[in-house]
Amino acid sequence: MAAKARRPKSLPSRFRRNRDGAVAVEFAIVATPFLALMFGILDLGLVFMVSTTLENAVDETSRKIRTGEMQAAGGTASTFKTAVCEEMSWLGSGCASAVHVDVRTFPTFADVSITDPTTDGAFDDAKTVFDTGGSESIVLVRVYYEWALMTPLINTGLKNLANGNRLISATSTFRNEPYAS
Repeated sequence: MAAKARRPKSLPSRFRRNRDGAVAVEFAIVATPFLALMFGILDLGLVFMVSTTLENAVDETSRKIRTGEMQAAGGTASTFKTAVCEEMSWLGSGCASAVHVDVRTFPTFADVSITDPTTDGAFDDAKTVFDTGGSESIVLVRVYYEWALMTPLINTGLKNLANGNRLISATSTFRNEPYAS
């Protein structure tokens, strides 16, 4: 019997039947979105962690203004910023350059207004003041932290500054205690 002449199989046919390296190809297809999702979850978790830490730091540090301790010690925006960063010690030395503080006084709670601290997508320190007020003053404390996002897909949804960072803020409004000036 004559040997049957074998025709060469077409490329798609050979590709479908060949199973060598299939696991590697499947892993490459699945790994990319999986890793993007994992890094996105990590990035989002860090944003929430920084936000919660900032809220707690503002609550703790604002108490020094509310009780008159900051005023009695001659506190400045720089010392207040340092106190906030001490409460957020897990962020390391980068905190001081990423934190911005805005402390204002108002005659009544109805007059308290929150303004946008950015200009053209960048934080504008010229729009901030540091006025801790006196005894029984109504004080608005706002602290901003510029957080650098890591994941490009999350970055597009969370960034609110032109440089791709997320501006995280914490606010506290209160009446200073009746302390001796």
